[in-house]
Amino acid sequence: MPAVPLSPAADALLVIDVQVDFCPGGALAVPEGDRVVPLCNRLMAQFSTVVLTQDWHPAGHASFASVHGRQPFEMIELDYGPQVLWPDHCVQATAGAAFHPALDTAPAQLIVRKGMRRQVDSYSAFFENDRRTPTGLAGWLRDKGIRRVFLCGLATDYCVNYSGQDARALGFEAVLVEDACRAVDLGGSLTDALATLQAAGVTFARTADITAA
Repeated sequence: MPAVPLSPAADALLVIDVQVDFCPGGALAVPEGDRVVPLCNRLMAQFSTVVLTQDWHPAGHASFASVHGRQPFEMIELDYGPQVLWPDHCVQATAGAAFHPALDTAPAQLIVRKGMRRQVDSYSAFFENDRRTPTGLAGWLRDKGIRRVFLCGLATDYCVNYSGQDARALGFEAVLVEDACRAVDLGGSLTDALATLQAAGVTFARTADITAA
């Protein structure tokens, strides 16, 4: 892949949900999820603007299979549409909701906590899953003059995917740093996500492609 030079004033890095519960041993472990940590750390050192997102659910969240007496990964309809039911994960102020201990959080200027409303899940860094309620991230980025976002973290096919789609819909350029992400990959969801991101105009790169200006 060609080199991707950075513009310090116009580029931001979004580090999506690199949390204990999404890494091996966690309640909703993404295969090899911990492998993204050193790559995310390397990327953060190259960016002037860094945002971390953090899944931050209240106990008894509507996306939890246990709330509905169902099995994890079943699909149901909620008021805002289809919803995957997940194991209880990233419950506010629990050890599982914490960032991975090896993730360097010091470069972050902003932490966006999402999924905080009990009845609505939130995959994207920009919108809750009702697709109407913004997190406020877009306005914050625009106020800083950011025009392009780079995405890394967990999981490629859910929170990273939705964040990339929304970034494009909101008028930002978007780059998926493929090797700095890992996927849940439920029933081909990774292949579908990559195709959807490409169709939305998200470009793909690898950590080694990204160079300081």
